[in-house]
Amino acid sequence: MRRLLLTILLVMTISLAVPLRPACPDDAAFLDKLEYDSLKYFVGEANPANGLIKDSSRPGAPASVAAVGFGLTALCIGDARGWLEKDQAYERALKTLIAFRDKIPNEHGFFYHFLDIRTGSRTWNSEVSSIDTALFLAGALFAAEYFKGTEVETVANEIYDRVDWPWMMNGRKIICMGWTPEEGFLPYYWDSYSEAMILYALAIGSSTHPIPAESWFEWSRAEDSYKDYKVIYCSTGSIFTYQYSHAWIDFRNLIENRTGTNYFENSVNAVKANREFCIDNSAQYKAYGENSWGLTACIGPAGYKGYGAKPGDAVNDGTIAPTGMAGSIVFDCPNSISGLKFLYDNYEKFLYGKYGFKDAFNLDKDWWAEEYLGIDVGIAVIMLENYRTGLVWEKFMDLEPIKKWISLCFNEKKA
Repeated sequence: MRRLLLTILLVMTISLAVPLRPACPDDAAFLDKLEYDSLKYFVGEANPANGLIKDSSRPGAPASVAAVGFGLTALCIGDARGWLEKDQAYERALKTLIAFRDKIPNEHGFFYHFLDIRTGSRTWNSEVSSIDTALFLAGALFAAEYFKGTEVETVANEIYDRVDWPWMMNGRKIICMGWTPEEGFLPYYWDSYSEAMILYALAIGSSTHPIPAESWFEWSRAEDSYKDYKVIYCSTGSIFTYQYSHAWIDFRNLIENRTGTNYFENSVNAVKANREFCIDNSAQYKAYGENSWGLTACIGPAGYKGYGAKPGDAVNDGTIAPTGMAGSIVFDCPNSISGLKFLYDNYEKFLYGKYGFKDAFNLDKDWWAEEYLGIDVGIAVIMLENYRTGLVWEKFMDLEPIKKWISLCFNEKKA
C-alpha cells in the first residue's frame, strides 16, 4: 500500500503547466482536500498485486477497466503533487501495465468491461468494451508520457499498438460498443455525439491498426438548445458525456475542420444548460438549485441510472451526484466551486467520507449513497488537476497519436 506523504492541507506549488484559472486563495485548501481525498480511492480500492481497481467501493465489487484508466492517471497526479512517493507510483503503474499486457484477457487488444480483481478474468458475463478499453488506454498513454523514456512508456505503447481498431467496426464506418464470445458484436454502435470522442481519437491516431479519419465525421451531431445554450448533445443529457473525453484531450484550441465546432465551448454550453435545468426544476426536486446541479449517470435510490438534463431525453428523480459539478470545474469554475462548497458545508455528515464526496444523494427520498464509484471519483480528480495546473492536458496533447488525429480532423486556433 502506497504511503501518503503530505497532509491534506498542504498546498503544493506545481509549475508543470499554466492552470486554466488559478483558484482563489480561500478555495485552494478546499480543492486540495477534495482532490487529495478523492485520489485515495485509487490506492485504497486497488489490488497492489496487479493494479486492478474496483468499480465501486462496495464490498465484493469487481474491477472496472475504465477505473484503471482513471487510476493510472491519478497515480501520476499524486506523484506530481508529492502525495505519493515517486518510486511507488512508477512501480504501481508498471505492474498494472505488465498485467494488462501479459495476463489480463483481451480480444483483438480490447478488454472486458468488468474483471475479477484477484485473477483479472472476465466477470458478470461482461462485454469486451470499446469505450472502457479506450478510457483505460487514455490512462495508460498518459502514464507513458508522464514517465517518458521508461519501461512504463514501452509497455503502454505495446498494449496500445496491439489494439485492432478496425475489427471493432465490424465492417461498418463507425465503432461498435462491444463484443461477447456468446453473441458476437453488440447491436449498438457509437453513432452519435457521446463520451466516445476519446475512443475515435485513439483509433484514428493508431500507427498499427488505424481506422479512417473519415470515421470521425460519421457519427451524428444533433443540435438543440436549452435557454440560451446551444449544444451538440448526447441523447441522455448526462453531463459525464461532455466531460470524459475532455479529461485527457484539451479541446480549447481545436476547431473541427469541417463543421467549425469547438467541443470545449460545446461542453461549456452543456454544463450551463444542465445548471439552468436544475434551477428551473428546483420547485419539483428539493436537491436541485443554483448550487446543486450536474445531472449525470450515477447510483440512485433505484440503482444506477443515466440521469440527465435538457437538451436530450432527460431522466430525473431528484438525484444529484457531486461528480457532476467536480467534473465540470474546467467549464464553469465559479459555479462548480460554489456548488461543491455548498454540498460540503451543508451535507458533509452524510455525503463526504474518506474518498471525498460519496456518489449521490436524493433529498426527496432522504437517500444517501454509501459507496463511491471509481469513474466518478476519477473524473473529479483529473478535472480538478486540469483546472489547477493543466498537467493531464499538457502531457496527453504531446502524444503522437493525438497529434495525428488532430492533424486529420481539426484546425488549431491561433494564439
